[in-house]
Amino acid sequence: MSHARTLDWAVFRWVGAGWRYLRAVSGDDAYERYLAHHAAEHAGQAAMTAKAFFTERQRQKWAGVTRCC
Repeated sequence: MSHARTLDWAVFRWVGAGWRYLRAVSGDDAYERYLAHHAAEHAGQAAMTAKAFFTERQRQKWAGVTRCC
């Protein structure tokens, strides 16, 4: 039984790691990463709200030329 429990936890950790990886590559965890960076580098300053953060990201993404030629 102990081996089965250990295997269950190993699978659970792998699934969790896979989920975190998918969130990272898709950008779904961008606001959480922003908050962590902001807390570490800009302590004492107010962070953007989630809505303001995503609005700013969209503005940056779509501003300017978005083609190669």
